Amino acid sequence: MPVDLTVAATTFALIFPVELPDKTFIASLVLATRYRAPLVWVGVSLAFLVQCAVAVAAGGVLSLLPSPVVAGAAGLLFLVGAVVLWRGAGTADEEKAEAEHEFSAPASGAPGVGEAPGPAGAGGAPGALRVVATSFGVLFLAEWGDLSQLLTAGLAARYEDPVSVFTGSWVALVVVAGLAVVVGGSLLRFVRLSTIRRVGAAVCLVLALVAAYDVGRSITT
Repeated sequence: MPVDLTVAATTFALIFPVELPDKTFIASLVLATRYRAPLVWVGVSLAFLVQCAVAVAAGGVLSLLPSPVVAGAAGLLFLVGAVVLWRGAGTADEEKAEAEHEFSAPASGAPGVGEAPGPAGAGGAPGALRVVATSFGVLFLAEWGDLSQLLTAGLAARYEDPVSVFTGSWVALVVVAGLAVVVGGSLLRFVRLSTIRRVGAAVCLVLALVAAYDVGRSITT
């Protein structure tokens, strides 16, 4: 099935602002300060690959229901996302600090920024496979049942295009992780997390209204 660029772009536009200030970004940033950034990026990208596949599969099951039910369920997920993001905008900075503390533990003992790595497995820098596996595990657990996964499922049900939704969602998450490991610290000094969350809430609200319109149209036809 070919990728529908419109659906993929719509999915990207929703998931990207949702995840930029979320645990995905903070966890990737923290891991990248302790491990080699390219390996962290590979590990978290693989975790997102699995998470997106599960979310799209769940959306595919949901899409088997009658059209009004599908549209209503998707709209409810989008509305929940809007409320969660808007309510969380005021406490974004506090949550950022808590997330940094939470994700520092799995990476404790790894070399800090600027430290010379030692030989793998000899008390120095850990081996590549271990870094990838650690990054995969941290992000996989952090993202399970996360808002982005729920929204991906809702989009997959709404558009009935799992390949395009999967592509848009996974690319958005991979880009967020890439920004975190490359310019994460600098970016957070110039971008207000509360603003990003409000933008994400607005996008979710628009999609919820569109879904409500679809429900009404399905009932009347």
